[in-house]
Amino acid sequence: MFPAAFDYIRAHSAEEALAALAQHGAEARILAGGQSLIPAMRLRLARPAVLVDLGGVKDLGYLHEEGGELRVGAMTRDVTLERDANVRARYSLLTDTGAVVADPVVRCLGTVVGSLCHSDPSGDWGAAALAARAVMVARSASGERLIPIDEFLVDSFQTSLEEGELAVEVRFPTPDGRTHGSYQKIERKVGDYATAAAAVQITLGEDGRVTHAGVALTAAGPRPVRVDAAEKLLLGQLLTEDVIRAASEEARAASDPFADTRGSVEYKKDMARVLVARGLRASAARLGTGVTA
Repeated sequence: MFPAAFDYIRAHSAEEALAALAQHGAEARILAGGQSLIPAMRLRLARPAVLVDLGGVKDLGYLHEEGGELRVGAMTRDVTLERDANVRARYSLLTDTGAVVADPVVRCLGTVVGSLCHSDPSGDWGAAALAARAVMVARSASGERLIPIDEFLVDSFQTSLEEGELAVEVRFPTPDGRTHGSYQKIERKVGDYATAAAAVQITLGEDGRVTHAGVALTAAGPRPVRVDAAEKLLLGQLLTEDVIRAASEEARAASDPFADTRGSVEYKKDMARVLVARGLRASAARLGTGVTA
């Protein structure tokens, strides 16, 4: 199926994109990698009157650390986080996630910020951003504002971006040497959306106890799900099999998926449990501690 007719504007700077948004208002949609929006347009699930293409905005294609954060520009591709040496060494949760987004072709074109703005509850970056405590940067004619990811992801295909705002960056706190994470996903075949997936990131203190925990689920509700109960349960604990079991049961309880051709509700909830447990064990292994007996 072909998309409905639309006008096309190729922006060459963020300011040009903002001007186009100001001119066309809610009729305009931003095009970054296009790996989510274009299929939706072809199915006529999305019918923007105007596409504002960021393909010419080269200065938004960056990835660097600054101020204790990894800053990812709006035109940075998924594959960049998958392959960047510094990200691979220090941001294990992000590397894991970047490696399982759809297939290699999509990862070479899709963007992290674009995926977060699409706000698909089955998209992989939402849960990873929740577990990592990411912050979005939105720019408008009146300046920039920072939006914690919990406030940014409002509902299925809905964010807290306001009319006239452009998401220009996502920021991930730089982990210290006692922090690691993991993204665990099961899918029917390579390139498919997740049947279930879990993002985990933990920090251990000098005594081996958890001082920070991020736990979130993909495809487990109308938006990516933060498992607050599991995060609270983990704090101050040694990572024993009993603690992992209890935290993963909280993930099962927090999961609220719908049944489809990928599986039943009960199957998906149980996979959430299994994947959180795997993520915690993988994180412990990366921290060099393993699971405490």
